[in-house]
Parts: sequence; structure tokens; C-alpha cells
Amino acid sequence: MLITPAFAQSATSGGGAGDILGTVMLFLPLIAIWYFLIIRPQQTQMKKHREMIDNLRRGDNIVTNGGLIGKITKVVGDDEFQVEIADGVKVRVARGSVAKLRVKTEPVNEK
Repeated sequence: MLITPAFAQSATSGGGAGDILGTVMLFLPLIAIWYFLIIRPQQTQMKKHREMIDNLRRGDNIVTNGGLIGKITKVVGDDEFQVEIADGVKVRVARGSVAKLRVKTEPVNEK
């Protein structure tokens, strides 16, 4: 016989639960790293931004997502502000479009 038998054919099957477990064990640390480096910081940043938007009131100086800088002169409903961007120029801005709070006004003393 001139051809020797292939050794790979005589070996036992490599597939099974061992391969799946090894793959899962490989991806678990990657998923954990992804969560702690990307997802969790984004969630905390979104939570802080949501709290900042919920606490806006008249007299606060804000910056919108479009780059307008102005002072809140009136709260119109639950989701809009009237913002003065120049002397006598007032625009209505959606609450969700506020990017940053520049100057926070002090609360009014009740005394």
C-alpha cells in the first residue's frame, strides 16, 4: 500500500460542549470590558444630563445643541422654554435641545 491513512480521519470528533464553553468563556471578559468602558459611563452621563434638564428654571443661562446661548425667560409647558438670545429677541426652545447649563441662578429665599 503506497498511501498511508490520514491521521485526522481516525481522531475523535472535536465538536461538542467543550468548544461552546470555551467560546463563551472567551467572550465573557470582552463583554464585561465593553460594559464597564463604554456602556456604563454613557448611562451615567445621560442620567446627569436628564437631571440637569429637569432642574432648569427661569433665569438660567443655557447653551442649545445648535449653539445658541441665552437666558431662560419663561417656561412654556413641560417641554419648552422661551429663551432670550439678545436684547428683545426671544425664541422657543425644546427642553431636549438644551446641551449645557452655563450659569445656574440661585433659589429664591422665602424669608
